Amino acid sequence: MDVRTAMKKTEPVAPPVAVKRVMRQIHDTVEGTVDPLGMAAPILHAQLAWLAHPQELAERFAKLSTDLWRLQWHSWHRAMGAPFKDPIKPNADDERFVDPVWTDVATWDMIKEWYLAFTHHIQDMLYDTPGLSGKERRRAAFWWRKWLNLMAPTNFLLSNPVAMRKALETNGDSLLRGFQNMLGDLQAGEVRMTNPDDFKVGENLATTPGAVVFRNRLIEVIHYAPMRPQVHAEPVVIVTPWINKFYVLDLVPKKSMVRFLLDQGLDVFITSWKNPDASMRNVRFDDYLEQGVHAAVEAARGLTGADKVHAAGYCIGGTALAMYMAWANRRFGPDDVPVRDWTLLTTLVDFHKPGDIEVFIDEASIRFLEDNMARKGYLDGKEMASAFRLLRSNSLIWHYVVHGWLYGEKPPPFDVLYWNMDTTRMPYAMHAWYLRELYLRNSLIEKDTLTVAGEPLDLSRITQPLYAVSAQDDHIAPWEQTFRINNHVTSPKRFVLSSSGHILGIINPPVDPPKRRYWVADAHRSENADAWRARAEEHAGSWWEDWMAWLKPRCGELVEARPAATKAYPKLADAPGTYVMER
Repeated sequence: MDVRTAMKKTEPVAPPVAVKRVMRQIHDTVEGTVDPLGMAAPILHAQLAWLAHPQELAERFAKLSTDLWRLQWHSWHRAMGAPFKDPIKPNADDERFVDPVWTDVATWDMIKEWYLAFTHHIQDMLYDTPGLSGKERRRAAFWWRKWLNLMAPTNFLLSNPVAMRKALETNGDSLLRGFQNMLGDLQAGEVRMTNPDDFKVGENLATTPGAVVFRNRLIEVIHYAPMRPQVHAEPVVIVTPWINKFYVLDLVPKKSMVRFLLDQGLDVFITSWKNPDASMRNVRFDDYLEQGVHAAVEAARGLTGADKVHAAGYCIGGTALAMYMAWANRRFGPDDVPVRDWTLLTTLVDFHKPGDIEVFIDEASIRFLEDNMARKGYLDGKEMASAFRLLRSNSLIWHYVVHGWLYGEKPPPFDVLYWNMDTTRMPYAMHAWYLRELYLRNSLIEKDTLTVAGEPLDLSRITQPLYAVSAQDDHIAPWEQTFRINNHVTSPKRFVLSSSGHILGIINPPVDPPKRRYWVADAHRSENADAWRARAEEHAGSWWEDWMAWLKPRCGELVEARPAATKAYPKLADAPGTYVMER
């Protein structure tokens, strides 16, 4: 038996008590002081854990040595001018080395290969660290990956052959433009993903006609003008997330979900949330539920005269809607809930594994954010946007640094990215509660543990039919985790998995030929995501059409279309309203 086989037969052991003590001391020393976001401690823990497992470490080094020998053999062939297949391939979603120069020219090919070899090995080691929890491994790998992404040869002029080629071809003009782009980004305080001058809300974004018919300190409720002479009697009320502005559902006309619903003969209301300032520091989640979700539902019922509405919630707007449904079933009883059925779009209610954002979720990180919010009275939207961009740093940060600063390119107009940069704030009391109770403690799935607006919440009390949509490549609300809503509510459920990610999986209008796909089937309370996926039907096209087949028959008979505003609910402002304009 050789050494490597013997090592494979040896069971990993937990770190010795002394190592555990050192790891605890390191964590206690840096937590909340020099490392409040937990960047350094997980990496130090991983290093100590590997030192405490010398057999596994030796096996890893043996594997690395084998790959380095293959890489050295590759380098010798390329240096001699002989063709040789790359031993290390970039990941499928890694677009940094797509230019042929990284393969055709031996020097750049070797730089690329050595960078990828060490990057992949370090990442694999961190993900497989013995003696650490899965969350600790993921955090260590995440922060190391940010450093490795930063140090990629593509990010620096003298190690990026494409940038140097462009500089020669333009006689240095690309570098001058890149310097100007860099100054513009520094002045803006962020790496811009699109030119903010290309779009203006109310002019080429959020242009669907309508009126603000209700306003309080938290929301404006917009009622859209009908596009058909007749509409279904019961309206649709959309609860949007307050961490971004509502018009992601009303971008340019061809992408607008709002216009699509209106064209289907539905009567549509939508929430536009106030952009909080320091004066709103003590606003609580109870207020968001009663003065936000419930107020929007009641405004729609009051204007239309309908007894019930059909509610839809997107992202954390969906989480708020789920909490509202549990609250309303307790407060009014199942027969008197003012919502006949509800739709969730990429929504988490079980935060056990909330996606990549979990690297920022622990006691020290939340305490750091709370202290930051307590000083200002709110969390600045740019801080949250930066955190989400960091989750996909290659595609959302370094791509724009390389193309903007090194290549001298202006970012193309992109409505979704403009919306993403149009950030909002969150009040201190509400957001601190939300982070602790949902992300840190995962209280929503515990029956009667969470009390909101005077009612203990129990998701199993919800009996109204549910249509839930998730996105296959969603890293903010992973679809396997969003599927867990089906394990908590007792109502009939239809679940849809759309291709693409958190935004484009939802902003998915029907087009010909179809660009995307979706999988759909009714969901059962006792099954897991994989079992559902195995029996779900696959369809080409947009899930919007399946949603309409489910929703429209429930919305009542056709009646004469109502105007956007009425005497009882007069126009306070034209759509898209005033709150969305606040900076």
